[in-house]
Amino acid sequence: MNPDPGTDPTITTLAERPELALPMWTMPDTWPAFIGHDLCAGIFLRRIWQELPEYAFVATDAAGAVVAKAYSVPFALHAEGRRGALPDGGWDQVLQWAFADRADGVAPDTVSAIEIAVTPGLQGRGLSGRMLAAMRENARARGFGEVVAPVRPSAKHLEPEAPIGEYAFRVRESDGLPHDPWLRVHVRAGGVIEKVAPASMVVAGSLEQWREWTGLPFEKEGPVEVPAALVPVRCEPGHGYAVYVEPNVWVRHAL
Repeated sequence: MNPDPGTDPTITTLAERPELALPMWTMPDTWPAFIGHDLCAGIFLRRIWQELPEYAFVATDAAGAVVAKAYSVPFALHAEGRRGALPDGGWDQVLQWAFADRADGVAPDTVSAIEIAVTPGLQGRGLSGRMLAAMRENARARGFGEVVAPVRPSAKHLEPEAPIGEYAFRVRESDGLPHDPWLRVHVRAGGVIEKVAPASMVVAGSLEQWREWTGLPFEKEGPVEVPAALVPVRCEPGHGYAVYVEPNVWVRHAL
């Protein structure tokens, strides 16, 4: 059954609706197949809803179907050795920090967004912005003063050769807001673009794996443009592998 577009979804934390864990986890989304093979995704994503349900969010329509999900993690950005500096390792690094802090009993001081996904067919209706607002409000209610986000710019895949440092700070002449739609949502919500995370996600695999994930031949050495990839994938047929290093854009949200 298609969700009723005229009904505002209800957004709750997974801690409030634990019975939605499996529907949330299996909700259809539009992520490219290769993204799920980032090693940190495989290790940590499931642990968020299992161990940190108060930082996971789920939106349901009038029929009770899950139509959007979001994950965040608390971590110690100002711990010794980090000193408040957002890492070049972006998404991968903040996940590693969050669960290392949790294991070591280090008190968190910041919340990082990890994922916001909307079920296919409902994009462009403001639901991602509402999920971001819920994440911000949850962090504020828990006593945090800042949410940070390693943002995956939603239109960057249309310009894979564009330098991310230029793209991240590109603005529209009409209103000075970011050129990229997802970055624009963050800035409208009060976020400030700070820097690029040049190695935010890393997906490495054999040529056979990349062929399976993308349907492309991966036969020639050099950069390969892959649908939905923000930058080209580097193909090394002489060594039998290809690797994708995805840049993200760090945005700070003061609460």
